Amino acid sequence: MNKLTETGDVVKKSKKMGIVIGIVIILGLSVWFLLGMWIAQGQKPVAGGTNEFAIILGAKVNGETPSLTLHYRLKAALSYAETHPCTIHLSGGQGPDEEISEAEAMRRYLTEHGIDEGRLLMESQSTSTYENLLYSKKLLPEDIDSITIITSDFHLARARMLADSLGLKTDALAAKTPESVKIQQHIRERLAIIKTYIVGK
Repeated sequence: MNKLTETGDVVKKSKKMGIVIGIVIILGLSVWFLLGMWIAQGQKPVAGGTNEFAIILGAKVNGETPSLTLHYRLKAALSYAETHPCTIHLSGGQGPDEEISEAEAMRRYLTEHGIDEGRLLMESQSTSTYENLLYSKKLLPEDIDSITIITSDFHLARARMLADSLGLKTDALAAKTPESVKIQQHIRERLAIIKTYIVGK
């Protein structure tokens, strides 16, 4: 094989590799865009007070203090609870680096801000979004099949997909995502959506 032939083969291989890389990039961007659209669509319909029960999905607690992500979820929930007389499920277990459960941190925040503890139900065993919803469902009256989910805007689509798999209809109350973690959370959530789509949890 002469040098010209070798050079031609290298060029052909390079072109093929470039095409493959281009296709992968286009597919990746397409998936990213479609997942972004789906995340946005998960925030509708917006809760309007028609459901008797609302569930706040837990997020990290720093010691005994809600993280900023959880704080934003609680602020959204507090505003909603002040105008809608629903029962509120507080769902979230205790991680190894948390001094109290996420549910307990939520209970403290809401009661300190004027919400009657009689309106609150606590679920403090869950360690994932799926478990948040599964364990909370067990606390619902048997005739209830529709709930409001209160969580971060990026998290609603997957949470509602999981709720649907458990036979729960849902509407949504979106809490904003802290700017400091927005990019990180959106990347993680897209990966989590793909995982949930594949394994169902």
